[in-house]
Parts: sequence; C-alpha cells; structure tokens
Amino acid sequence: MKAALLPDRGVVKVSGETARDFLNGLITTDLTRLSPGQGRFGALLTPQGKITIDFLITEAPSGHGGGFLIDCPKVLAKALADKLTFYRLRAKIGIENLSDSLGVLAAWDGEAKLKPDLTFTDPRNPELGLRIFVPGELAQKAADAIGAELVDASAYEAHRIAAGVPRGGLDFMYSDAFPHETNMDRLAGVDFDKGCYVGQEVVSRMQHRGTARTRTVRLKLDGPAPEPGSTISAGDKSIGTMGSAAGGHALALIRIDRAGEALEAGTPLTAGGLSIRIADADELRLQPKQTVA
Repeated sequence: MKAALLPDRGVVKVSGETARDFLNGLITTDLTRLSPGQGRFGALLTPQGKITIDFLITEAPSGHGGGFLIDCPKVLAKALADKLTFYRLRAKIGIENLSDSLGVLAAWDGEAKLKPDLTFTDPRNPELGLRIFVPGELAQKAADAIGAELVDASAYEAHRIAAGVPRGGLDFMYSDAFPHETNMDRLAGVDFDKGCYVGQEVVSRMQHRGTARTRTVRLKLDGPAPEPGSTISAGDKSIGTMGSAAGGHALALIRIDRAGEALEAGTPLTAGGLSIRIADADELRLQPKQTVA
C-alpha cells in the first residue's frame, strides 16, 4: 500500500446543530445520507450552475467534536470558509479553516491494517483508496500505522490521472465548468433526487435534457505530454483542451461529439503538435436523454 500527504489540500470544518441542513441546502451532494466513517463528493456552485469549488466531505465522530470536515483545495479553503460564512446569516454554525493544523493523507493500492478515526473511502473511484485527516507532521506515523509506504504526492497525482479523476485548477477552471463537464455526475458528486441547492435548476436541466457536450476524458500518450491548456485538434478543428498528464496518461476537456466524429473518420488527434489518443471510446458516449416526471 502507498500513502502520500497532499500539500495542495486544505480542511474546513463546519459544526453546529443545524450544520447538516445548512450545508445540504447549498451543495450538490446529499448529507442526509452521510455518517461518520463515510465520505461524499460534492461542490458549491454559482447560481448559473458552474463549479466554484469541489471537495470531499465526511462527518466527524462525536469523539472528535462532531461536525463536518471538508477536504478541499488549500488555496481555496479560506475563500470557502468566507463564502459559507456569507451564507450562514443568523444560523448557529461554526466555520473554521483548519488547513494550518490538519492535512490530508491519501492511501491506495492495498488494504489498510487499520483505519484511523478520521478516515473514509474516496467516493469518486474505488481505485483512489482512502482519505485520512492527519496533522502533516504525523504523516509518517499514520502511514506506518496503516501499513503503507509514504511516497511523494506526485505518485498520487499520477494515480489520480490514470484513474480518470479530474482536479480543479488543472483539468478544469473553477467558475468556468459545469458539473457534467467534469464528470461529477459519473463520480457520485451530484445527487439528483435531493432538494434544492445553489445552481440546482441548471444542473437538473442538463441531466434531464442530456445537453452535456463537453466531458473530461482520459487520454493515452505514446510520447511526451503536451502542455496543460494546449488546444486539442482533430485535423484543422479544435475539439478540446489538455489537462494534467503523468506516466503516459492524461486528462482533457473534450467536445465528445466532435471527438466521436474524428474517431469514426479515422482523423488523428494532436495537442501542441504531439500525438494523443482517446483511452476509452465509451467515455465519449452522450448522456441518454431523460424526461422530467
């Protein structure tokens, strides 16, 4: 088993008697289905339905003070805490940015000998393993306790990319992408049966009408990786944008209809003058249209 402390991740805590209802009315995931030891994937959206920040969230057990711990991009942790404070109004809720005292350890590729209290399985993809909240200085001790080799965070990044899970700020830009474009609907990040939340009408409309035309897609690289942000072309047509890459794998935001046409026609794909190819053509499938009951 491998484990890595993720320096790019921060932690925000939301606590109080009404914390669950408060958060549930704001974010894409259903916290009524969350309990200690479990994790959910979700996001806070703009009213127009675009992602301002995505995160993993778990409920802390009573022995750790209860409340909800949010595993989010560290550079956005303060902004998230401030945004939640803005929405709080008069609700009796505590909001704390714990990023300076609590870190996030990812553990994958094996079974843990034991699971520390603040541990949950990453809900996005079973291949991503566990997430563990731990002070950074105790990362080695935590890795030893679960029976994992502590490795550099770059090893986790390569694993994440190969698993096809996008990272905000690299594979898509915050406030510029809809949840469907980043595959949140495929990664258990949107609960379509829950009540209202910010941006819910737009996301539901995209789901029921099947209007998502851009998706995050896995790529295979046979040579050097194109620079993130490079335009992906099929012949003389632009069809997408490169994201992160490592170990012969990459992610990209791609117009799936145009990519499908290129595959059918046998048109090669390039980015930054370098050859790339779709890892799995099934990822280009359009979402089936649904009718609203």
